[in-house]
Amino acid sequence: MAGASESGEVVIGTVPDEAAGERLDKVLAKVFPPHSRSQLQAWLKEGRITLANEAPSGRLSVAGGEILCLQMPPLTQIEWVAEPLALSVVHQDEHIVVIDKPCGLVVHPGAGNPAGTLANAILHQYPATAALPRAGIVHRLDKDTSGLLVVALTELARSELIRGLEARAISREYLAVVNGRPISGGTVDASIGRHPRNRLKMAVTSKGRPAVTHYRLGQRFRSHTLLKLQLQTGRTHQIRVHMAHLGFPLVGDPVYGGRFQLPPRSSPQLIAVLQGFQRQALHAAVLALVHPATGESLRWESVVPSDFATLIDALSIDAAIET
Repeated sequence: MAGASESGEVVIGTVPDEAAGERLDKVLAKVFPPHSRSQLQAWLKEGRITLANEAPSGRLSVAGGEILCLQMPPLTQIEWVAEPLALSVVHQDEHIVVIDKPCGLVVHPGAGNPAGTLANAILHQYPATAALPRAGIVHRLDKDTSGLLVVALTELARSELIRGLEARAISREYLAVVNGRPISGGTVDASIGRHPRNRLKMAVTSKGRPAVTHYRLGQRFRSHTLLKLQLQTGRTHQIRVHMAHLGFPLVGDPVYGGRFQLPPRSSPQLIAVLQGFQRQALHAAVLALVHPATGESLRWESVVPSDFATLIDALSIDAAIET
């Protein structure tokens, strides 16, 4: 096992005997906890992990007992500014915090959003996260997607949460209102990458990264459907891209939504609600995980925000009138 290290120092680790016969890139996480497998594989490719002063191949079959050296990269100082912004906290302990993010809140600072983000609020309320990459945020939600996400408050928690995401041990269930009426639930298994012509969009493409979304019917309306979706992977805009790919884009999606749709003979009230819904109808409703420190199984639910509830109510009333 590896010993503790400060950023930038060399960490020494020993391949366990029980790993004999396995590929080197598959056993690195056992040698250098608490770093994630994907991070260690990236460092291996960068030449930061050496065996007998040489950079080994990830395909190398280990015998057990090999001594590996990891040259830790220096951590860059987080330049995000702490800001006293309100947060809706649904769970908090010394290791993690679960936030119910409102629609309109950007998660990370970036071009066009240098401040006023969830990360800025996290840094203010939990100052210790300044020592963690990305202020402890291990997954994100789009600006106009509401709902639950977990933030690590310690390096142990951050590493274990990343492992959980990679191992698909963190369950995330979403609610979405889509245009159209799928016949049944199903699974979308279609790789997602950058759009070939519009670099601001994502698209289903054979050159993308694997992406899997499971969906099932929640409530059917005349021309729309409430879906319950689970992510098996976590690609950018995954649900929005996959549903548009199926021909059922999310209501209000400004990027992937396509043509505005109304049921025939829509009431003025329904028209007003649909026209007024100016963000993708997507809500991260359920988050379940194993606590990174205690091993306890935890689950949280988030009530849909008022605009989402109004949309569902309007579609329900319309469907009831027509029947």
